Amino acid sequence: MKNILIVIDDLEFKYFEFNKLVTNFWLIKEYLLRGNGVDITLKKKLYLKRNIPFAQSYKTYLEGEEIKKTEQSHEICLNEYNTIFFRPDPPVDMDYINASYILSYVDNNSTFVMNSAHAIREKNEKLYVNEFQGLIPDNIVASDEKIIKEFLFEKGEIVIKPTNRCFGSGVFYLNSVDKNINTILQTATNNYTTAVMVQEYLPQIQNGDKRLIYVCGKIFDYCVKKVATNNDFKFNEHNKDTLKFAQLNSEEKLIEQKVKDKFEHDGIYLAGLDVIDGKIIEINITSPCFFINEINNIFDISFEKMIVDRIELYANSRSSAIIDKLSIC
Repeated sequence: MKNILIVIDDLEFKYFEFNKLVTNFWLIKEYLLRGNGVDITLKKKLYLKRNIPFAQSYKTYLEGEEIKKTEQSHEICLNEYNTIFFRPDPPVDMDYINASYILSYVDNNSTFVMNSAHAIREKNEKLYVNEFQGLIPDNIVASDEKIIKEFLFEKGEIVIKPTNRCFGSGVFYLNSVDKNINTILQTATNNYTTAVMVQEYLPQIQNGDKRLIYVCGKIFDYCVKKVATNNDFKFNEHNKDTLKFAQLNSEEKLIEQKVKDKFEHDGIYLAGLDVIDGKIIEINITSPCFFINEINNIFDISFEKMIVDRIELYANSRSSAIIDKLSIC
């Protein structure tokens, strides 16, 4: 039996019940079904005693088909867990960053943290795509009015994204003949004081973007296409009408080989890559949604089992490598 800790989002904790739309609940249930101990906690319940990382954690358990949690928390050193998943939702604010600092004190020889605290801090989900030139659309990151407008008039159409949010929050489409250019730019940049990512608009977004699911060195063949809702250009509503069947094409299958070494080096083991026409527009590493329920229904599989199989295979090989290294020392 292994001890697993999942740092979940505050809303998931408040309304703690199995939700088929939430990746964390699928992971909790699958690990419990395999006979493991699974605890949950929150960012604010991580802390240090001198230089030792602790948490106030809650045990989870199965009651029939439902997942339950204990009402009382217990104190536990984070080094007692085999694997820790750090999966609260953005925004990546100072509370998020401070939690990652605490996770940096975890002993990596005993405990596998996914994704690594360093990666969460250093690899911004929007900006990280720029480390994969040739696989991404043209973009700038700026708050300056002149710089953004120059890019807008060069491209004709752009997409503006805040660097620390999720699920399409604060994302704008803008074209060079819009009557509200100044207002949109002022809003998006907090009156030209906050840097945003500005990407060239890819017309193929009209057909949706694919969520490629990366787990411990592998991009699965199973994926979904996220399509826009009515009166919007982007996906921002999680339902059967906006999530469609998709398959990786030959170009997308090559992405795994082009990113996995870099991901491994940076401590990224779970990611959701959003792809349009073979170009990566975003790399989700904080709490990537794996659309397990939809993939299960579309492909008639148990995707949660495949994901946990992959994680356990990687974690076991990692433990063996650490033991071999320590024995040599």
